[in-house]
Amino acid sequence: MTTFERDAKTLELPWQFTGREEELELIRRSLTAGRHGIVVTGPAGCGKTRLVTEAVRGSDRARAAGTPETRHIPFAAFAHLLPEAVTLHRAVQLLSGVRLLVVDDAHLLDDASAALVHQLAVHGRTRLIVVAADGGPYPGAISRLWTGELLPRLALQPLPHEDTEQLLAAGVGGHLEPLTLNRLHHLCQGDLRLLRELVDAVRERGLLTRLFPDAGEWAWRGPVPVTATVRRRTAELLERSGPEESNTLERLAFAEPLALHVDDFDLRILEDLEADGLIRIDDQGDRDDQGTVRLAHPLHGPVLRAAAGRLRARRLARTPAQCAAALAVESAALTRRIEQADVRPLPTPVGEWFAQEGAPVPAGYAAVRARFSRLRGELREAAAWAREGLRGAVDDVPCRTELALAAAQSGDAATAQEAVAGCPDLDEPSAWLIAARGDMDGALAAIGEATDGMVQRYGDGSDRMTAESPRTATATSEIAGTDSAFILYDAVRLGVPEKVAERLPADGVFAQHAEALARGDGPALDRAAEALEGRGFLLFAAEAHAQAVRAHRDPRAARTSRTRAVALARRCQGARTPALSGLVLGELTARQRQIVTLAAAGLSNRQIAEQLTLSIRTVGNHLYSAYARLGASDRGSLPWLVELPDAQPA
Repeated sequence: MTTFERDAKTLELPWQFTGREEELELIRRSLTAGRHGIVVTGPAGCGKTRLVTEAVRGSDRARAAGTPETRHIPFAAFAHLLPEAVTLHRAVQLLSGVRLLVVDDAHLLDDASAALVHQLAVHGRTRLIVVAADGGPYPGAISRLWTGELLPRLALQPLPHEDTEQLLAAGVGGHLEPLTLNRLHHLCQGDLRLLRELVDAVRERGLLTRLFPDAGEWAWRGPVPVTATVRRRTAELLERSGPEESNTLERLAFAEPLALHVDDFDLRILEDLEADGLIRIDDQGDRDDQGTVRLAHPLHGPVLRAAAGRLRARRLARTPAQCAAALAVESAALTRRIEQADVRPLPTPVGEWFAQEGAPVPAGYAAVRARFSRLRGELREAAAWAREGLRGAVDDVPCRTELALAAAQSGDAATAQEAVAGCPDLDEPSAWLIAARGDMDGALAAIGEATDGMVQRYGDGSDRMTAESPRTATATSEIAGTDSAFILYDAVRLGVPEKVAERLPADGVFAQHAEALARGDGPALDRAAEALEGRGFLLFAAEAHAQAVRAHRDPRAARTSRTRAVALARRCQGARTPALSGLVLGELTARQRQIVTLAAAGLSNRQIAEQLTLSIRTVGNHLYSAYARLGASDRGSLPWLVELPDAQPA
């Protein structure tokens, strides 16, 4: 196991700006001729100020900002731009000559400053970018900027998961494994400042390690560092005066989520804690009880555990052995969802606790969790869960098969083959492993052998199979114990639905997809994709939309299907399946598409720069942006991902 060693730090520099291309362009367009600016709002820490800073970089502008300490001082935010004694009328006159004015933290402006910003917007001679955080009352003059339609409003959402991954890779100087990414994303709830502080604390305490040297990714296992910012943001939690409330919160901190039983909790206390926003009650759709109770924010648990003291923590802390029954229930719920062809998100707090604490994850649970993630299109996450299972059972067949399948559908044929080769009980690779090597004929032949075996075992297909049909042990099956419907569905995903359409579960989403593809019906394929997405099969939905592109006769419908396929594929953690091949280029700019195609053909950055008359640095910047959009880590992924222009679908 390799531990991350941070270099000596002399200057804290901002992380590289990542993502937000559409928002960046929207702000820049708001400053063009005939437009008067924009208001940017969003949760605290989501990157509003950094986004605006990037949008106006290189522009001549003035800047002002509100602060909590000066909310009662007139024109405090503009003190550096105005004389000491000034009227509102005179302030408007003085600042009307400013071409661009950026006002940060506008929700903290004093009333006079807020009125000044409003009047500047009314006069329209100064372009304004006004930044305000959600969560508190705005000065009336500020909220009227958008409610009165003086300026458009951009409500910034938290940075998407895939962009957060790129940001962390640039900030850490290496890729983080998916379970660590999920943990950070969950803890920070979109707050990028908190994200950076946590990552810095994890690095400084030596908690970043390489659990799997062959994977080349950094992982974080163990406790959450309780930093000064974390303590400030959870201060209200530690100020609960009542011992009964404190005991309930502390109990949850060491064992959440807990089943909500009337006999176990004082409902009056729970009602008070819920009203104060400190706990959350979750309904459990896969269970017959009344639900579970958990702390409202994922940082509350670490703070309470840190404040409990060593002896009390030792008494209250749970062990993996104590969680075995709960883990089995969680595994059964995941299995039941897979059998029902429904892989919509399902809370898995017990399994995640095992992984986060660095406790050995039982191989049986890890394989089921990996399979659930793979069917959702979360391929890197599926591989991470499979590796967790293999840490304690290196020859576990289901875990090795899940690792191989996740790698194969990510276009990583080498890792897929290595996973199979390391397991003596896996005699032959599945269709996906063959497809990852580029042998589509061999992949289809493997599916044919599997489906022919099913015909011999289950009949001639006159009666459609159901999701509960007996499971096959054919050597070319995806995984021992996989429902036969998923094996049959592989033929649909690889573009050959004719042999299997009549054998898929009747009236199911897989049969709907197969029948639409067999007819070459573009609109029906789009409808099948929507049905698949509704059940959580994001990768399958992306593939159905991609197949619709080739089936549509209307170019506009084809473009819509392409856009949907690309958007879904971006959420599938680097999926590289035959149905998606080439479509991703539709998401790039013309210059990015040109550079990526040349890079995929094997040209170096210098050769591309010479051919296109660009600087090497410009080529590198375009490639980096393209990698972020395509979900690729380097140019080694591009040949699988990119087709030559004349091979792309219309």
